[in-house]
Amino acid sequence: MSTVAIKGWCPGALRPMRSGDGLVVRIRPHGGRVDAKEAAGIAALAARYGNGLIDLTSRANLQIRGVSDDGHRPLIEELSRLHPIDKDPESEARRNILVTPFWSASDDTCSLAAELERGLAMGPPDLPTKFGFAVDCGAERVLASASADIRIERSIAGELIVRADGAEHGRPVSRREAVKVALTLAEWFVNSGGARGGRGRMAAHIGAGAKLPATLRGHVEPARMIAVPRPELHPQGAMVGPAFGQVTHVALTYLAGCAQGLRMTPWRMILLEGLHEMPRCEGLITQADDPILRVVACSGAPACREAHAETRALAAALAPHVTADSRLHVSGCAKGCAHSGPVALTLVATREGFDLVRGGSARDAPALRGLSAAHMIADPSVLTAAR
Repeated sequence: MSTVAIKGWCPGALRPMRSGDGLVVRIRPHGGRVDAKEAAGIAALAARYGNGLIDLTSRANLQIRGVSDDGHRPLIEELSRLHPIDKDPESEARRNILVTPFWSASDDTCSLAAELERGLAMGPPDLPTKFGFAVDCGAERVLASASADIRIERSIAGELIVRADGAEHGRPVSRREAVKVALTLAEWFVNSGGARGGRGRMAAHIGAGAKLPATLRGHVEPARMIAVPRPELHPQGAMVGPAFGQVTHVALTYLAGCAQGLRMTPWRMILLEGLHEMPRCEGLITQADDPILRVVACSGAPACREAHAETRALAAALAPHVTADSRLHVSGCAKGCAHSGPVALTLVATREGFDLVRGGSARDAPALRGLSAAHMIADPSVLTAAR
């Protein structure tokens, strides 16, 4: 049932990825939600079979870290009794769906996500493993900046639309045909050459000149997008975020005792259903102006075998020195796994120290090379003063 795989794509539960601290086992919650019992169970399994740390990913998934080769099979057996597991790794890889956390029981979000899951279980079979969908059909788009290739949204007039990422407009659809059109769009992507060698994204495909067929081409403007939510109270509950998107099994157990359901988000935060006050737990970010929100960092060394240095202690030390309107990304290597896009300041670990990139990503040319962590902590002005 389980296959230990090498790095190179997103892990799953059935096909984990090896890292410096053991196997990374990714759980893809159905509809982006786990109930309190499931959350408590995942926390217990992380302590029993892993190192007690659980990542929240940019695809709204949970990752149990530090699982041994021998522990993977019993972990999956117990996890399958707790939370529905896909029948095989291929089905698991296709079920890549982001769901807005701000849904209500009276809207179409949950039923659309469930129908889309069922449709993806049957195909199309050749989608790249990073190819994803977003169900974001509230009055405002909250997932617009999150990674997705096909989006079910609403127009500025409130009607449902299906939109290819990279296309300015969407195709209006009825509730009954929304998922069918989304899957047809995915089939067009594959058949028109968008997927090559297991890779490919919709926006890049359209940007390279691929023309949507008339039956899938849209003319309707999507609803306005809103800023990425911060930790605070919302009508649906309390949004909280663990530092650097990593929660301990103790903290997850605590959160499971606070709410009936936990909704995962692509911002590495959790919405706790129905809460009217912010929870209090060590390691949780509950204030919208917390400086730690200005920095992002990958697992770093030694948790990641590719990383050249520890990252998160440095990021935490520098966070208070990052201005409120800026952003710092500390990456353990040039891959930039924690944040692929450009930010104001990016530190990239190398064998000779940290390279500093201004206004770019981890792959861009640095303005400074060979900075030491100790030097930057002692004199944070080096990040902005030297030109």
